[in-house]
Amino acid sequence: MACCEVPIAAEDCDGAFTVDSSRVTFGRGCLAEVGDRAGALGLRRVALFSDAGVAKLPIFATTRDSLVAAGIDVGNNGEQQREAFFLYVRHRMSGFGGQWKRWPQADVARYPMFRQARDAQLAGRIAVSNMDPPKAVGEIRYLDRALVEAECDDFRAALDALARGFAEPFVTAPSPGIIAAAVLNEHYATEEAYLAALGDALKIEYETIVGRGFLLQLDCPDLALERHLSYQDQPLSDFLGFVERVVATINTTLVNIPKEQVRLHVCWGNYEGPHDSDVPLADILPILQQAKVGAFFLPFANPRHAHEYKVFEKMPLADDQILVAGVVDSLTNFVEHPETVADRIERVAQVVGDPHRVIAGTDCGFDTSAGMGRVAEDVVWAKLKSLAEGARLASQRLGMG
Repeated sequence: MACCEVPIAAEDCDGAFTVDSSRVTFGRGCLAEVGDRAGALGLRRVALFSDAGVAKLPIFATTRDSLVAAGIDVGNNGEQQREAFFLYVRHRMSGFGGQWKRWPQADVARYPMFRQARDAQLAGRIAVSNMDPPKAVGEIRYLDRALVEAECDDFRAALDALARGFAEPFVTAPSPGIIAAAVLNEHYATEEAYLAALGDALKIEYETIVGRGFLLQLDCPDLALERHLSYQDQPLSDFLGFVERVVATINTTLVNIPKEQVRLHVCWGNYEGPHDSDVPLADILPILQQAKVGAFFLPFANPRHAHEYKVFEKMPLADDQILVAGVVDSLTNFVEHPETVADRIERVAQVVGDPHRVIAGTDCGFDTSAGMGRVAEDVVWAKLKSLAEGARLASQRLGMG
């Protein structure tokens, strides 16, 4: 990552001040370095801008080669040009401004000692928070394809440099629902109008990604997470109504994209916490299955949801769908044994009924917003290697070669 730091406001200073020249920090640990300098200056806020040319740095080739060396054959670009998995849309769409603070997750609020410990842990971290998003203050429109086109160009160039590329390269994009839930609506008269505007804007991004030859992964934590966040004090039926509206919006947005080119990733929040307020998968799966997608991607290494693959016994996939099963935890520094990974894959394959319709993956991304990752980089590579080894073991046992 390359960061250009620009001081915005010092302690007891009402306005911005200028600097003669910015400083640029490259490589691992750049966020922490910027934070240290900001603290020394007594700054409350710092703006971080990612250099558009950062994808040409050697670290990108190193990352790409490391993924291949680990045995990963379905991969993406790591969202390297984005500060967070959904916040980046404020640079590609109009209508966003200001900021607000999202309320805490219900499971975290139930455990004040845990919340205090977590707050203390995060207090000294320089990172981008998904919990301090902007608001929708004007008309939502997609401004320019240039940024998503450039992102696809960088990824394609990285793949073209490989002797053996990914079998299925994919690019992620957020659900209209996570933006609608996280970015407070202060412009549209109704949630339906807000979702429709987001869908119209995201349609351009979705179609561009697929048009460039990549699979589209829709990141939709809203379809589970928002039960214990936005809807924590409301009846389950209200939340299920939200899920229905989001899925309907997704289907409208995907009208020009073949379903086999789309995967729907749903999770309960990529954070360490009790998660004992999470909505059961059985409650939301009937609605999720209305989505016109070729695959579902669910986190089954998550200790709170590891058993829920069994739900597919009673609510099976459609004949033309696959299941991407999270079998490696993205939140802990435990390196799963390949045998454990293989066991998890085999259990899921048994329920699905056809191992060719199961893909093994991590539960979620290892860093869904810059600086918030919990797993050390060298451990990430070890976990990915174990994932690949476990998948090979399971394939052999399941008679797939």
